[in-house]
Amino acid sequence: MRGETEITREEYNYACRRETNPAWNEPGSRPRPERGRRIVSTDHRSARSLEVSPVPNKPLADLEAMVGDSKVTVEAFRIEAGKVEEFARSITEPDPVFRDADAAADRGFDRVPAPLTYPRVSRFPRYRPEDIEMYGFDLGFQPEYVLHGEQAYEYERPLQVGDVLTGTTTLANVFQREGGRGGTMTFAVYETEYRDEDDDLVLTDRATAIETSGAVQDDGDDGGGEESTDSSDADDAEAEAVANGGRVPEPESLETVSSVDDVGVGDTGPTVVVEDLERKHFVKYAGASGDFNPIHYDEPYARGAGNESVFGQGMFTAGVASRVVTDWFGLKSVDSFGVRFQSQVFPGDAIVATGEIVDGESDDGVVEVDLEATNHHGETLLTGSATATLDED
Repeated sequence: MRGETEITREEYNYACRRETNPAWNEPGSRPRPERGRRIVSTDHRSARSLEVSPVPNKPLADLEAMVGDSKVTVEAFRIEAGKVEEFARSITEPDPVFRDADAAADRGFDRVPAPLTYPRVSRFPRYRPEDIEMYGFDLGFQPEYVLHGEQAYEYERPLQVGDVLTGTTTLANVFQREGGRGGTMTFAVYETEYRDEDDDLVLTDRATAIETSGAVQDDGDDGGGEESTDSSDADDAEAEAVANGGRVPEPESLETVSSVDDVGVGDTGPTVVVEDLERKHFVKYAGASGDFNPIHYDEPYARGAGNESVFGQGMFTAGVASRVVTDWFGLKSVDSFGVRFQSQVFPGDAIVATGEIVDGESDDGVVEVDLEATNHHGETLLTGSATATLDED
């Protein structure tokens, strides 16, 4: 379950009674952003995860004094077969490798592996030490101003059924930045290392929290490193934003690639399509991941927050997008996966996810992929990146 110091991008819109995207109006008046608008973000290729938080109640100097401190924030995180299967189904993953030991063995696994975004399951309270919530640091962030903007992982190996992990979180950095719409923003960068019972590193989770100080205005730069467009730019961008032509393309599968000699820069990966989303998709993901915020399944609650209806968790969309990477290169080959959230996905929408190789010229077999997920209107839901190490013939 989400701790008090983290809410999603969409929940931030509700709690603040305003929107972080300059194209959004006050809640209840226009729930969808115009195309071509973006919120604060960082380079997704840096394998960092972003969350946003408001100006804290503690002086910045006090927060800076905590930088470098570490705390155990996850204990006895056991990777369970039933939970892995449930999570895979919740992100619409049909691959039997996540539920069938024989299928896993055929792929070279001695145990059933878990999907790339499975670490979100560690959010369940049973895996948290007593008196620890989320990343374990009391920064004085006001929860109603906290935004989850990015999530990224680096993998030493796939998580597998039977693993029992311990997570240690380090406050890696704290800094402030002035933003035209969000006022002063305070950034907190967290790094969580997950180790197995042999103390071997399995996974690194990097997250950044951002807190804004006041009402987000509709003019000016948000200070997040990426300029927003004005209304005319948004109008011009609208046609370009329809990446899929305003229609739902057919899913496109590819043979899993194992050799770097079989790919090149500009190659596109499989197209993963999930059509006709329903509230039950979001409920299933809540039960699998521990994200039980009612804004994702309680219609009156969501409408009271100024949304046209309930909407999906950002990490649900990320889980769907992760299928592009594992279908394309195989789970064992993936070194990193990260996303930036940009828009909500609603019941009736479709998710269309694909990727393109942007770097594959290295001598070590590493390929880098840019990812994008859109809805059936071509509006970008998230962007991201992944790296995979392939064999060299």
